[in-house]
Amino acid sequence: MIFVDQVKIFIKSGNGGNGCISFRREKYIPNGGPDGGDGGKGGSIIFVVDDSTNTLYDFRHKKHYKASNGEPGMGNNCHGKDASDLIIKVPRGTIIKEAESGKVIVDMAYPESKETLLKGGRGGKGNQHYATPTMQIPRYAQPGQSSRELWVILELKSIADVGLVGFPNVGKSTLLSRVSNAKPKIANYHFTTLNPNLGVVDMGHGEGFVMADIPGLIEGAAEGVGLGHEFLRHIERTKVLVHIVDVAGTEGRDPIEDINKINLELKNYNEDLLKKPQVIVANKIDAMYGEENLKLLTESFETEDVKVFPISAVTGQGIKELLFHIKKMLDDNKVDVIVYEPEYFANEQVVSNEPITVEVLENGVFNIEGKSVEKMLGYTNLDSEKGLSFFQNFLKVNGIIDELEALGIEEGDTVKMYYLEFEYLR
Repeated sequence: MIFVDQVKIFIKSGNGGNGCISFRREKYIPNGGPDGGDGGKGGSIIFVVDDSTNTLYDFRHKKHYKASNGEPGMGNNCHGKDASDLIIKVPRGTIIKEAESGKVIVDMAYPESKETLLKGGRGGKGNQHYATPTMQIPRYAQPGQSSRELWVILELKSIADVGLVGFPNVGKSTLLSRVSNAKPKIANYHFTTLNPNLGVVDMGHGEGFVMADIPGLIEGAAEGVGLGHEFLRHIERTKVLVHIVDVAGTEGRDPIEDINKINLELKNYNEDLLKKPQVIVANKIDAMYGEENLKLLTESFETEDVKVFPISAVTGQGIKELLFHIKKMLDDNKVDVIVYEPEYFANEQVVSNEPITVEVLENGVFNIEGKSVEKMLGYTNLDSEKGLSFFQNFLKVNGIIDELEALGIEEGDTVKMYYLEFEYLR
């Protein structure tokens, strides 16, 4: 399966069903009261984490996801049926962004993550709710709330405690397969493994950590050369970086130069990556002739904070000491999973594409009309602080406040929206 870690998809919740206008029609009851039922709720778009997958491959062939609409209400007080929610499964570590702005909506960073990204429209109330002593035959029912739609980008940033970084063919996959339950494809590739592989390293007594083999980097990766950005994003969540170099120089590479180049790519992509705890692994000591390279590597990089471990991923020599050191680094640097905070609140963006009319009537009253305004009045509880704030946000983001002020509205003037009148306050 091809590894895919970024896709763009369209999501849309369901409309709420309209409320029903109906009156009792029974024998001997010529003037029956209103009995219109409420409409059903539209389906919501809900994202959940599926730990059985680690790729966004399935989204390559299906780009549009739409929840069903709620059913309309019916006579005889029969309510319309609620629509089912649409559940979309994504790998753990998927960040969902608003496509146009690139702002984070939610980070699906935990196994139990479940987020309602777009709420389904509420069902409209039937005309039975609008009967009053002075209006016993209400010919108005509440329309269902409109659906919401959005283009989003799904971006997968792997969840791992430890990231293995290095140039292609230095032994990252071999080491991961030896110390964990991962089964990466291993071969003498001179380009790079094409997808990150995650494995759980079992340290015994119920302790361990997740290690990721980050595909081999190349020069210019931070600028997007090759698959640079796609690979570098998987390093961002890791708590410890493990540099792996070929100390034997079997490919004719200079291990010291390799580390400097990798650090430069990390810096160019995100300087904060260099602040992560690091350890250097001098691999392929089983193929090493003399210890000059190892000595130079140790002299150049080993400090109190950065240790150099000579190992052989093939024979297993030195691996035990390396793993215990990594575990101690994780224990000494207790950091929770890095989670990206929300920047865009999808359920609060109520921008209407329908025309809204704002005008001054002859009596000086400012009148606002439009299908979306009528719907908003219908499903918003203006008696609550949250509902009032939600409605004010609707007026603001749709430019209605700006239009009122352009028409010269003053504090204390009357504003009319269908059956509602209120005094304008700045």
